[in-house]
Amino acid sequence: MYNLDIATIAVIAANIMVSLKGFNDTYFFDRYKFSIGAIRSGQKERMLTSGFLHVDVAHLFFNMFTLYFFADVVISWFGQGKFIIIYFISLLAGSLLALFFHRDETYYSAVGASGAVTGILYSAILLQPNDSLYLMFIPIPIPAYVLGIGYLLYSIYGMKSRLGNIGHTAHFGGAVGGYLITLIFMPNLLATDTLMVILLAIPIILLFVLAKLGKLN
Repeated sequence: MYNLDIATIAVIAANIMVSLKGFNDTYFFDRYKFSIGAIRSGQKERMLTSGFLHVDVAHLFFNMFTLYFFADVVISWFGQGKFIIIYFISLLAGSLLALFFHRDETYYSAVGASGAVTGILYSAILLQPNDSLYLMFIPIPIPAYVLGIGYLLYSIYGMKSRLGNIGHTAHFGGAVGGYLITLIFMPNLLATDTLMVILLAIPIILLFVLAKLGKLN
């Protein structure tokens, strides 16, 4: 873990370059951010381009720092090509879920690589669920699968309560994308780590049950 592979460098570099352009060019930022109204009018490319824009340096740093910590796990299992596939599918999955849940909110907009990064994080957790992770201000190790389940449950709460100025929907969509594509790439996990696959699926199932029951509005 924590190696800086060329694929990770390429993704981070792309995020930095596009974000810096957005920081200094308001028209560019507004043209390529995620915007429900613009996407519904035909500008579908925003579902991809918005994942490379960030609000500020802190937002960019946090996403890239998180990516740095988990990218190598995914690359070590799948290689660079599949890592890139997981990254982009997670990015688009986050945008699709945001579009689905906010489809009637014409002025809803968002930016950031959070969906893609969360997909990589969830993929890494599915691959190595028993790894121990440390969070700031919590001095004891937390099993990766506990963090993954807790994070998605928090995202459901954030979606329901509109907690903070955070794209919880994109985070959740990215995690779903990372989870599903990891199982597609490594279906034997269904047999070798069945319990963990089921546990990590619980928040995903819960989300769609709550949506079906109208409990997220």
